Amino acid sequence: MDLTKQLDKRGVWFFTETMTSEQAVAFVQEVEKLNYSALWLPETTGRDPFSHIAMLTTHTDRLVFATGIANIHHRHPGVTKQAAATLAEMSGNRFLLGLGVSHAPLVEGLRQLEYSKPIESMRNYLTAMKGSPYTSIPPSVEPPCVLAALGPRMLELASEATDGAHPYWTTPEHTSNARAILGKEKMLCVEQKVAFTTNREIAYETARTELGRYIRLPNYRNNWKRLGFTDDDIDSTSDRFIDELVAWGTLDEINQRLIEHEEAGATHVCIQPLAVHGEFGTPHWEALQALAPSS
Repeated sequence: MDLTKQLDKRGVWFFTETMTSEQAVAFVQEVEKLNYSALWLPETTGRDPFSHIAMLTTHTDRLVFATGIANIHHRHPGVTKQAAATLAEMSGNRFLLGLGVSHAPLVEGLRQLEYSKPIESMRNYLTAMKGSPYTSIPPSVEPPCVLAALGPRMLELASEATDGAHPYWTTPEHTSNARAILGKEKMLCVEQKVAFTTNREIAYETARTELGRYIRLPNYRNNWKRLGFTDDDIDSTSDRFIDELVAWGTLDEINQRLIEHEEAGATHVCIQPLAVHGEFGTPHWEALQALAPSS
């Protein structure tokens, strides 16, 4: 399977942390029925993403699973290579490895690990991963690897050493900039948050709740500033800030945002439907059904 072609359609980015394993299985099966090409799962403080994906692949037939992203500080590079190769082989090449450096407050504060220079750390990690042995039966195709790349230097590394990039909390302008740095051939798998409502007040309330988990993380703040947002925009979660980062409105308006990413150079857009009328982690099926690929 050529995942570059398989990810030519839309995907879904979602937290399954509040679901039981049985609920997660039902969720991914429905995502597959809706013809999404991939499901991106994060690594936070809940389930191990590799173990979770291993279970989910056995209950699906076509859906690609991707880590969005696995934290390089949590595993030796050789162990990550083993996990990725194992998942690719057992799933029939339906696994994509997304890697990231995470954030200093999480790595140092929560895990009590050293957070050194991100570019150097990632470069060294990729080098060590490539040189690590894998002595079991390999997958027929090496699993693709993309980086959580926001700034120009990490995007350059993604282009140089991996199959592409997986930007998060960005805009079509960033997608265009990322494509220019990555070059024409690399994968550019962009995450886009969606508040599926035409009610401005509800959309803004939903977006501000979601942004509250991220606005103090320096890697995101730095990228938002590169895109022209001020500290005041970020700290106050200004209307302009929300409108640029979260797609909301009519179905046509939301679809237009996804199209803008595609026209800017995204090879794959993974939709993260926010909990407009429910609790965090509750799938917004109306949004997923309305935005699903047509074929």
